[in-house]
Amino acid sequence: MSLFWRIFSLNAAGLVVATALLLGPVTVSTPVLAGEALVLLAGLVLLLAGNALVLRFGLVPLQRLDRAMATADLLRPGSRPVVAGPAETAGLITTYNTMLDRLEAERAAGAARALSAQESERHRIARELHDEVGQTLTAVLLQLKRVADLAPEDLREEVGQAQEATRAGLDEIRRIARRLRPGVLEELGLASALRSLTGEFTTHGLTVRHHVTGELAALTPEAELVVYRVAQEGLTNTARHAAADRAELRLQPVPGAVELLVRDNGTGLGDAAEGAGLTGMRERALLIGATLTLGTAPGGGTDVRLRVPVAVREPVTEGPR
Repeated sequence: MSLFWRIFSLNAAGLVVATALLLGPVTVSTPVLAGEALVLLAGLVLLLAGNALVLRFGLVPLQRLDRAMATADLLRPGSRPVVAGPAETAGLITTYNTMLDRLEAERAAGAARALSAQESERHRIARELHDEVGQTLTAVLLQLKRVADLAPEDLREEVGQAQEATRAGLDEIRRIARRLRPGVLEELGLASALRSLTGEFTTHGLTVRHHVTGELAALTPEAELVVYRVAQEGLTNTARHAAADRAELRLQPVPGAVELLVRDNGTGLGDAAEGAGLTGMRERALLIGATLTLGTAPGGGTDVRLRVPVAVREPVTEGPR
């Protein structure tokens, strides 16, 4: 029954009872006697209490909908208010759930297009850095070697410093190109790419250990790229913001999924708001239907977990021959 008919029926019943009493033997004296006033007051209290109960229970679903709308987050999909209550409220909740489904689908499609364009741009920049800037610096390095061979003794030290600076710049460009376009992921697979990634982040102030299980379910190329990018962003946040000296990267099978864990012993998340890096990680996880969770590591620090669902293969049984 709709909320309108509930309230109308209750008020109509009260008015009908009052009219029946007036048409019956019940009368109200002038002035009103104490007993009659009590009867009238009791009837008014009952009518108000009935209205309050109808409105109270009728508006509870709207209050749940209000809380759901206030806490809705398209980066954490799946949460929906229960369709319940009067017809108007149930229709409103159903419309809201349908709108949320459409918004999540549109956001996922938009994020997929944006991330695809981002990866294409990363590949283009990496290729230009390697082919254009890298070759130019290599040519400069060769020219500096010839200059060093012909330079007077008092200038060779300065030319040698220029050679070292150019060589360092060339190595840095190659490192940036590798991060922009993980060629090792395409050539050697996810496990080798993650091992190489931990080596890149292992510096004098940070030690990154890795544990990649060899027996993993096969992932799609899109899922492997998401796992690699989440690991890369997690280690980048550790190196830049966590003030940690130890980190750990794990890739292991769990029931029905493959789980990536990036753990450090740093200062933890605290009350800091999520930045663009974490938002990008959540958007990437949504593209492949994965679940990303952030938590506190044992003993402090931060845990970043990415759980990628995998299809369960049915056992193949041979029929009679």
